[in-house]
Amino acid sequence: MTHHRVVVIGGGNAGLSVAGRLHRLGVEDVVVIEPREQHRFQPLFSHVAGGRARLSTTVRPQAAAMPRGVGWIRDAAAGIEPEHDAVVLASGGRVGYDHLVVCPGIQLDWDRIPGLAAAIRTPAVASHYEYELVAKASRLLRDLRRGTVVFTQPPGPAKCAGAAQKPMYLACDYWRATGVLGDIRVVMVVPDPTVFGIPEIDRELDRKIAEYGIELRTGSEVQSVDGERRTIEIGSTHGGPSETIRFDVLNAVPPQSAPDWLKDTSLPAPGDDGGFVEVDPETLRHVRYPNVWSLGDAAATRNSKSGGALRKQTKVLAENLAAVLEGWEPTRRYNGYSVCPFTVSRSTVVFAEFDDRYRLTPTIPFWRTLSRERRLSWLFDRHILPWVYWHMILKGRA
Repeated sequence: MTHHRVVVIGGGNAGLSVAGRLHRLGVEDVVVIEPREQHRFQPLFSHVAGGRARLSTTVRPQAAAMPRGVGWIRDAAAGIEPEHDAVVLASGGRVGYDHLVVCPGIQLDWDRIPGLAAAIRTPAVASHYEYELVAKASRLLRDLRRGTVVFTQPPGPAKCAGAAQKPMYLACDYWRATGVLGDIRVVMVVPDPTVFGIPEIDRELDRKIAEYGIELRTGSEVQSVDGERRTIEIGSTHGGPSETIRFDVLNAVPPQSAPDWLKDTSLPAPGDDGGFVEVDPETLRHVRYPNVWSLGDAAATRNSKSGGALRKQTKVLAENLAAVLEGWEPTRRYNGYSVCPFTVSRSTVVFAEFDDRYRLTPTIPFWRTLSRERRLSWLFDRHILPWVYWHMILKGRA
């Protein structure tokens, strides 16, 4: 059994950026537990599916993504024993810690929708939420010339849930440019009462939905999928009769939850079926284990889960943890900020910045119209943000 001052579970955006920040704050002996040899930049998956980026631009070696001065345990976490300050590894080893940061991400629960796990292996069904399926989604959307295509957004907690809509807008813009949009029926299934939930953003998205002729099914969720027959059953989130649609292409985003191994630990709140780590949503410190912290998709915070939320969370958590290591109380507070850049065409974006009560929270206060469709937002989302991610965010510098 090895022992470290700070152990971080997860080498994704959350894990690497918080580890990098801790090291830059002078915290020594920080290690990250991560089994993957490749690091993936998931926000670009939507652009790949919509034909605006290559899949190769979304991945780099994990070794190149690691912040300097941070250790790497190339293994997977299989359990946590907070009473013994230890992490159990998939290889059978154990790692002790003074403080633990839990951020293994979120898992895609394909089996929670009857038929979806089998359907994803059939020719007409794909998902841009899975690295191995992004190229398939891109090909299906690119080659469609007529018929029905269905896009789905899952209910409940999900990583950047609004990203479920992005390939739809990109594909519609492409089909319009190639003259086939009029021959394609586009259906979008959304679990919420409106397309997003903030009036200013809803107006912008509703305008694009009308422009493309998209059939929006609000307050709805997928009840079952038959990949062989190419049918999807959709029902109201409040019960009632269901609707069956025959599709030619289905881009599905499944329900999501914390990793199964994390659910089996004592870190989630009692009765939390999602298995998310029970933390103070402002300090990001566990409410029962003071040397355990969590952020990102696996944390039971109130915000909408997104990479933009992580940028705020990593700063708060790192500064609070560093303060505790020096004997002080945590004073930094996370305000619930999140962001979703909606790619509503192949060259424009609606930039939604909001807090955990779905109030607009612009980063540039005097530029409140940033939430409107803009070309400038596209340039930032597609070209500037990826560079910032690889060179600054993952290194704990932004």
